[in-house]
Amino acid sequence: MTAALVLLSLSASLVTSGAAAPDNAFLGRENFDDIRRSITDMLQVAHGGGNSPIVRKLAKIEETLARTFQALPKNALGRLAPRSVRHIVHDYFAMQHGWQIKGLEPQGMRTNVSEVHQISVLQDKSPALVEALMEAQLSDRGLALGDVAAMVALLERLILDESIALLEASYFLNNLSSSEGIEDLGMHEVLRSYLLVFEMGMKGDLQDTVKHQMIKQKVAALGGAWPAVVEFETNALLNYAYEMKDVTNPFVEKQFAFNEAAAIVDTLAQGFGKWQNAECGRMKDALISLDTDGSGLIPLSIFYAKSNKREYQFTETLEYLHAIGAIDDSWKREPHVRLANYVIGPSNCIASSNYYSVCCLSECDNLMDDIEASIQAPAASPDRLLELVQKLTASDTSADLTSKLHLIAEKNEGEVPLHGRLFAQWLHLAFPHDCPFPHISDEGTELHAHHWLGGKAIASVEQRINHVTSVLNETSPLDETAEAPLPAAWSKWSDEEVLPLAHSPKRSTLGHLVRNSVQVAMFLVVLRIVLTGVSSVRNLGADSKGKPKVAFDLSDRHPCEV
Repeated sequence: MTAALVLLSLSASLVTSGAAAPDNAFLGRENFDDIRRSITDMLQVAHGGGNSPIVRKLAKIEETLARTFQALPKNALGRLAPRSVRHIVHDYFAMQHGWQIKGLEPQGMRTNVSEVHQISVLQDKSPALVEALMEAQLSDRGLALGDVAAMVALLERLILDESIALLEASYFLNNLSSSEGIEDLGMHEVLRSYLLVFEMGMKGDLQDTVKHQMIKQKVAALGGAWPAVVEFETNALLNYAYEMKDVTNPFVEKQFAFNEAAAIVDTLAQGFGKWQNAECGRMKDALISLDTDGSGLIPLSIFYAKSNKREYQFTETLEYLHAIGAIDDSWKREPHVRLANYVIGPSNCIASSNYYSVCCLSECDNLMDDIEASIQAPAASPDRLLELVQKLTASDTSADLTSKLHLIAEKNEGEVPLHGRLFAQWLHLAFPHDCPFPHISDEGTELHAHHWLGGKAIASVEQRINHVTSVLNETSPLDETAEAPLPAAWSKWSDEEVLPLAHSPKRSTLGHLVRNSVQVAMFLVVLRIVLTGVSSVRNLGADSKGKPKVAFDLSDRHPCEV
């Protein structure tokens, strides 16, 4: 089937599966030209040519993915099997946006993980693609780099579309109509409302304009992080105005249309993860200051202790910390918290929608990216890895680290698998503040941000006080039974290997049908946006009375934030 016929047949299936038909009144001559250009763009994508914005976007994504793609295990055709596809797509969104996508969350060191077709936003928004992915399990072709890039672009667009509903709510909360243009000051207020709701959460209050304005005024008066939020929003609006200066009449006061606000919100949503990671960095620095020996471990009583000198108060339960692999309980006196696991844990995510959360970025991902770029293979000799790590850190590797890396190679036919549990454990010991301990998850759900909504991860004040008091009462500073200094890290070494990306030929998948389906699904996203227009998008986010219907499950900010 040619690309054109595939587009036509799947477009027809989209309409019959319940997609809204376009409003004929909306389809002017200019809009037909837009549709034709969109179709041309997607056909160029299908044939691997052209220089349209969509093609350039795919090329940029491919360039970002290429380092990891080369280092992942592949099937006999040099393509990625399902587990590797899941890994690379998850890593892309985690590193680029700090997004934890529902259905694509961290799974721990396990081999029985969910697959890409189980991503919630795909199941809800692109069921035809999900069906194609499942049917393609019978194939052994796998996905090439371009196929993965197309899937990433589709997912990114579907998720960004979710911000439109929240933008509609932000108009409503400022008593503004999204069907009319608004001036500069109004645009600032809408965007600030969007970020306020997005970051702090307002369950059930997205229709209470009075309460929202009171909250916004109170937050502004308190200061804190709000000036930084305002600066983030202001820069986004100024950057958009600069980009559009050549097509803007300087003699007329600017009126921002809803589609322009949506474009700015796209920028905010994509950049928010990296921007808010500055707060994660401050929290991490606060934890490192409590780590007196550089081990990456903090006694639980110190973790819980309250002080007026602290910017953050840590409140998570021992059960939660155990579940996410952030507890080392090999100590006689009390458990210790692994700060690297804690920082990237789900309690530090912002539950922002039904489809994704914004979480702290892992600095270990950047380290692994550098390693993958240099190795360009799924495994490497221990000597090559030692030389590379020494260059990256500009320091010599200890004898213990050297010997352990050679032991890993002995267990894996002379080479160290880059994506196995033992190498992750080695990185944790080499970089205890940056790389998390490779926790073997029982089910995987305990690592999901949505799993811990509603304060499930938070210990009561009484629980925390009781733990601190019990530790203080159990041993005096001069007691000879007090815990000895930190034992050698190697005494806690586990030889259990897990290779979560090991390729199983019986389940290798994602063939030519997927390639066409991913590209077609991308086309349908573009076509839907062009056909339905901004007014239709707004209608999706409003009830018959004009009030927003936002399918967002927002929770409060992390309890340690002040």
